[in-house]
Formats: sequence, C-alpha cells, structure tokens
Amino acid sequence: MERVKRIAAHVDAGLPLVAEPTSAPLPVMENMKTKIAALAGEKSAFKNFLLKYHGERKIQGLTVEMAINGARAVKSMVTETSDLDANLGIAYRHLSLYDVNKDLPKAPGGNVALPEGAFWLLVTGEEPSEEEVHGLTEELHKRHEVPKNVLDTLDTLPLDTHPMTQLSVAMLALQKDSKFNQQYQEGMKKDQYWVYALEDALDIIAKIPTIAAKIYRRTFQDGVVPAYDTNLDWAANFAQMLGVNQDAGFKEAVRLYLMLHADHEGGNVSAHATHLVGSALSDPYYAWAAGLCGLAGPLHGLANQECLSWLLDVQKQLGDQRPTKELLTEFAEKTLKEGKVIPGFGHAVLRNTDPRYMLEREFALTHCTHDPLFQLVDACYHAIPPVLLKQGKVKNPYPNVDAHSGQLMYFYNLKEQNFYTVMFAVSRTLGVMAQYIWSRAIGLPIERPKSVPLEELMNLAKKHRWQREKGKVSDQQ
Repeated sequence: MERVKRIAAHVDAGLPLVAEPTSAPLPVMENMKTKIAALAGEKSAFKNFLLKYHGERKIQGLTVEMAINGARAVKSMVTETSDLDANLGIAYRHLSLYDVNKDLPKAPGGNVALPEGAFWLLVTGEEPSEEEVHGLTEELHKRHEVPKNVLDTLDTLPLDTHPMTQLSVAMLALQKDSKFNQQYQEGMKKDQYWVYALEDALDIIAKIPTIAAKIYRRTFQDGVVPAYDTNLDWAANFAQMLGVNQDAGFKEAVRLYLMLHADHEGGNVSAHATHLVGSALSDPYYAWAAGLCGLAGPLHGLANQECLSWLLDVQKQLGDQRPTKELLTEFAEKTLKEGKVIPGFGHAVLRNTDPRYMLEREFALTHCTHDPLFQLVDACYHAIPPVLLKQGKVKNPYPNVDAHSGQLMYFYNLKEQNFYTVMFAVSRTLGVMAQYIWSRAIGLPIERPKSVPLEELMNLAKKHRWQREKGKVSDQQ
C-alpha cells in the first residue's frame, strides 16, 4: 500500500511549479528557478504539440550501418541545452562558443567567460548578467563543503587507484544526501522533479572541484589540499586548490577549459549514459556516476591524454630541432606511411576546425608563444591538415580540442596525464547536470530503444529491398 501511495503522489499536476527551497537560497536562485519554470512551461507545451500533431511523422531513414555502428547520426534523442553542428561546432542554447566567450561575464581583469555563466545560459536559456553570475558563484560557495565520510572514503582507496575511479566512487558516496531521491521517496509531483534535480545539480557542481583537488593532491602530491577560497570564482578556486601554479594565467586557462568542455549535446558517451540512467529517475548522483564511468573510456575522455602523449613523443624524436611546418609535414607523412594514427585531428561529427581548439589557440598565442610544446602544436596546426587531405580518406582533417588542451595544462605545470580526464569531468558536470534538469523539466520518459540480432537486420534489409523493387517504398525510406 505504501508503494501505491507513493506512485499516486507522482501524478502530473499540470503546469510547472516552483517548490519551496530546501535551504535558504540567495535571491538570484529564485530568479533562476523562475526563468527555468517559465521556459519549461513553453517547452513542455511545444513537446506536447509535436507529439499530438506530428508524432507519427518520419524524420529520418535508418540504415543497417547506423544500427551496427553505434547509432551514429541517428536523430533519436532530445537535448535542449546544446546542439552540435558539423560545420559550426557546438552551440550553447544556439549561441556559438565564440559568442559565449565574448558575451558572458568574466572575472575582473579576465578575458575568458566564466563557466558559471555558461551553466546559467544552459539551464535558463538566457545570457546572464554580472549580478546573476556573481550570485550563482556565491550559491556554489555556500554548498561547497564535502561531507567527511566522502573524504574518508577516498582515503581508503589505494593511491594507485585511477583518478577517474576515485571520482566515480566519490560521486556514489555523495549520493546518500540526494535531495531528489529523498523527495521522490517521500512523494513529489512530476512537475517538481526538475526543482530537486536542480538542487542536486548545484550541490554536485559546488562539491566536485574540492573532490577533484583532493584526488589530485592525494594521488600525485603531498595529500594536502590548499584551503577553499570564497573570494575566487568557481574555476579560479579549483585552479588554486590544485596547488600546481598560482599564476593568474593558469586560473584563466582553467576558466577557459571548464567553459569550453561544459556541454557537447546529448549523444556522446558520458552525456548519453547520464541521460539513460537519469531517465529511470535515478537521481543526479547515480546518473553522473554512470556518465563518469563512460567518460573514463579511452575512446571518449582519454583522447586529450593520448594527444599530449603523442606530442611529447614527437618532441622527443625531434630533439633539438625547432618544429616547423616543413619538418612536421615530413614527420606526418612518415607516420601515416607506417600505418600509425595522428591523434587530435578529425572528429566524429565536426567537418571543420573545432571552435574549442581555436579558442584555446587564441589563448596560447597570448600567453605561451615561447613554450616549445606550443610551438610544436602550432607547427602541427599548419602541417597536418594538408597531409591528411592528400590522403583523401578523412572527412575532417582539422584539429579538435584534444590536440591543444593537454599543452595548456602541461605548460602551467599540471603534467600528470592520468588526471586530465578528471579535469574534463569537472567541466562536463555543468552540461550533464543542465541536461538532467531539462529532461525532468519537460518530462522526457525512460529511454528504451529496440535491439535486434544481426540476422534480423538481414531480414529487414531484404524486406526493404523487395519493397523497393516492387515500388512500395523509396530509397529514402
């Protein structure tokens, strides 16, 4: 009977409501909730309109290749926060990363958009004011303290435990304090899901820099984490807690990194894993723990690390030679003739140079042109795309963000490559949490695609061919 009562309490009550806050928030947080609630009402109505009047319309043909090769390019998910265009790159709420970096509030004296502002944009659909970003930073400071049991749990892990494993363990250790899960167990209406999802999301975003810094310091340094500084913004505070470089340039580099990697639509492994688990109404901690495990995979979050390893190896092979376009052209041609891959060039979706790469390049041209490793990155930028184009086998010969990110971290003395995916995770927390909030806000259902064995694909392909020959379907269906 108790279970029936709980289920009955989850009936949709209609229009989105703003629930009473679980703690006394700053006025800016009520402002954020009001904006989300208003936009959620519009988007929910639009979703219902699409289902009612266009629910049976076909939007895409499905091929055998799509079914076998990881559902690539299959339009089968809804993600409100960002969209990845093959030619223009990622856009946060239809705003290009160039415009995000130009228009959003910055730290005093800085030139990089604050990641907190990117999160505000992702969750509200509006560019934030200076006051709103400052208020969000203050709210995150209020929530930053990590429970002792979580830190103690980390300290029980062997020091050679991979940093991503430690981060996943910490995320699950935090789960017992989930406000979403608590309210679900007590019984809340569907239109309140996003409110408590937001509460958990803000807690996770606030705490993950401290956890990441703890993991870095215990794994690679002396175990002592510099004190949390509420006078700094979210990213700058994370940078100083790592304790590797107190230069203002490093704080700017971390702001840029965390802003650029915040969101990348919903189809990548970590975002999709988070969405999938969240669609079962697992709380944000469970969902992001699943996403973190996906991010740890070498085909996803480790690309940055692999690119840096390749650059350092090339640098070693070149010795005292200054990297030039001519020298790297020769090196790239030799590498490809040997059947080896040049990491950091090309992208599963993009067909032009990754805007994230270009923004990191602009930063490097201002802050570290004297760095020998950047000089190698610069030579690769000029030399490798023409070599790949001559091969005639790649759809995109241009560099992606992973070809540059490692150089910036390495330049500022963050050299432990096994930690780079944790840096990625701190940033991507912003995007996956925004996506989780919006999945609950517009009431997206549990995800359950249909799977078939290879033999069934053959039968379906034969049936389609027979129907096409009889003129019953077109090639596009």
